Amino acid sequence: MLTEIIKKKTNKSAGKNIRTLRHQHNWSQEDVANRLGISIPAFSKIETGVTDINLSRLEQIANIFEVSVVNILSLEYVEQPNIQNTSLNITQKKLVDREAEIVNLQRKVILLYEELLSKNQVAL
Repeated sequence: MLTEIIKKKTNKSAGKNIRTLRHQHNWSQEDVANRLGISIPAFSKIETGVTDINLSRLEQIANIFEVSVVNILSLEYVEQPNIQNTSLNITQKKLVDREAEIVNLQRKVILLYEELLSKNQVAL
């Protein structure tokens, strides 16, 4: 009974770690399933801890993510928000805002130029 509880905990912990590693690589479940040569539902069961993972499958997963089997089993990877992506999103938003400002300023310049031209033509 105790070994069954430990096995379930290990499967869940390993699954969480695998999911975290997958997210860190920006891979979908389909990407990893294809690399493993298994179906997406089968991989999903590994990630959720439903399936018992054998050692050869663990080694295969560890190789894909370039980590050791021990890392997958023992570490509880903490999924951190990708700071780089967050700052990239902020920078992209600022860039879009600046581009919109430039377009608006270009419009104003064109309108002022046209207004100046029309005033000059009236004066002639």
